[in-house]
This record gives sequence, structure tokens and C-alpha cells, in this order.
Amino acid sequence: MNVVGYIRVSTQGQARDGYSLKYQEDEIKAYCEGNDLNLIHIFRDDGISGAKLNEEALEIDRVGLQEMLAHLSSVQIDYVVVLNTSRLWRADIVKVLIQRELKKYGCDIKSIEQPFYSIHKNDPNDFLVNGLMELLDQYQRLEIALKLSKGRNKKAKEGGYAGGRATFGYTKQKGNKELKIHNQHAEVVKRLFQLKQDNREWSLSRLAKALNECGYRTTYGKRFTKVQVKRILDRKNFYEGIYSYGSIQANGKHEAII
Repeated sequence: MNVVGYIRVSTQGQARDGYSLKYQEDEIKAYCEGNDLNLIHIFRDDGISGAKLNEEALEIDRVGLQEMLAHLSSVQIDYVVVLNTSRLWRADIVKVLIQRELKKYGCDIKSIEQPFYSIHKNDPNDFLVNGLMELLDQYQRLEIALKLSKGRNKKAKEGGYAGGRATFGYTKQKGNKELKIHNQHAEVVKRLFQLKQDNREWSLSRLAKALNECGYRTTYGKRFTKVQVKRILDRKNFYEGIYSYGSIQANGKHEAII
């Protein structure tokens, strides 16, 4: 059987579970070797929440997951192997979207920690057990979010960086609490907003194509897609020096790029 793996950590998830990318990768490789599965590739998302969703476009805002789903459309894959279904989703709407895509390509899930899980199973016992595990996982995520929110809200009101992966165009060094401009990525941001201003009728895909034609690449050295372009454009206020966190807006301590 041909399978692909998927691994993901968010900042909170990695700290809580200890499920590092390396740990997940090793577990998936060992599982595939022990079960005679042909592992084609392992797709990954680093520092992205499993609940992340572009609700307006109903697109899952994860590059690694998008690449995996695109791969399923061109290669026959029998299973996606994960450590736990929480690596794929943490919100019901994301779960629905992912399962819809997997069913479209005749692909199922092999969860190492949930051996009886299947997106096609209707067995009441499996449904109950898997449902309870997902509810517990969602409860833990909400509990952690509540514990962290107070300190982050205070920092955000002061315009400081409240945590999470650094916005494209910036970098955060270990031990340094403030964001610094990443010169190469900042050049991409400036170029994109200039292209948008000069060509207001261009679609997101056309803007992504223009960046790629200029030789620009993402943080991970990949070609830009419309999702990444929209993510940058949606953060215009941030690039202008305004820090937003939930309903909080303040003059940011980070240097503006545009």
C-alpha cells in the first residue's frame, strides 16, 4: 500500500505534548516499516494551529497540508499516516473539510494512537471512542488557551509580540522577545504590496505568479501560492506597524516594513 505521512506542531502543542516533528516522523517511519507500508513522503507544518482556517474562502491555511492534498490528486495514495488525528485537525469545520478531500481521492487515515480510526467506519463503538478522544483533545486546547490568554493580552496591549510564529518578513531570535526585520523576506512584502497597488485587478494567483517569476520564495524555499499571498495582504496593518491580537490593537514595538 502507498501511504504518505503528515506531521504538525503548534507552539502550544509542542510544549504540551512533547510531540516534536522529529518524534512524529520517527514514529510514522517505524509504523510503516512494521506494517509493510510504502511511505512515499512525509508532509509537515511547523508552528501552525490545527484549528487554523481561512473561513471566508473555506481553505485550510496550512501549506504542508495543502501540498499533501495536492499530492493525493495526482498519485494514488491509500492512507495518510499520522500519530494522532489531532495532528490533522482540532476543529470540527477543519475535520469536515479534510475528510471531504480524503474521501474524494479514496484515501483513509491510519492513526498510530487510534488504531481503529477510519473516516469510513460506522461502528458505534469506534465512533464513540474516537469522538470522546477528539472532544478531550479539543477541551485541552481550550484550557491551555485560557491559561495563556491573560498574559498575552497584557503584552499585546503594550504593542509587544504575544507569541506564535514570526510573521513573514520578520524573525525572532531565541531569547529575544521582540521581532526583527528579515531583510530578504521584507523585500518580498514590499514588492507584493507594490504589485497589488499597481495592478489592482490582479487575482491572488496572478500576484503569486509574479513573485515566483521574480525568483522570490517562501520561508521554506517553496514557490508562493495564492494562500500565502492572501496571508501577507491580510496583515497590511501589521506591516504598517500596528499590532493586533484578537480585539486588541496597539502601536507595535516592531518596525514597520511598508
